[in-house]
Amino acid sequence: MIDNSVVREVRRKDKTLIVDAVGDIDLSRSQTFQQSLLVVLNEKPDLLIINLAAVPYMDSSGVASLVKLLSRSRKGGFKLALVGLQDRVRSVFEITRLDNVFEIYDTEEEAMA
Repeated sequence: MIDNSVVREVRRKDKTLIVDAVGDIDLSRSQTFQQSLLVVLNEKPDLLIINLAAVPYMDSSGVASLVKLLSRSRKGGFKLALVGLQDRVRSVFEITRLDNVFEIYDTEEEAMA
């Protein structure tokens, strides 16, 4: 079962799963976020989109959860994309240069194209 305190909804479009995250993802919530994402992986999507439009803040523990997910995506043979990053969250990826590692798009449609 998905803990909806971090993940609001998981939507399916063909072989793509879209995870809508909500709220701050910090040390107190990153473990729950990571476990929720691992549950989603059991559905074996071709593309997993993490929609962060409703996430105003993410600290290094939240980023670490996404890095682990990226590693699993590469081992599992599916693509991972991040969409809807607010400026504050995007800056964390830019400062750490992870914006060059993750596929980051403005919209879900761009990620699916």
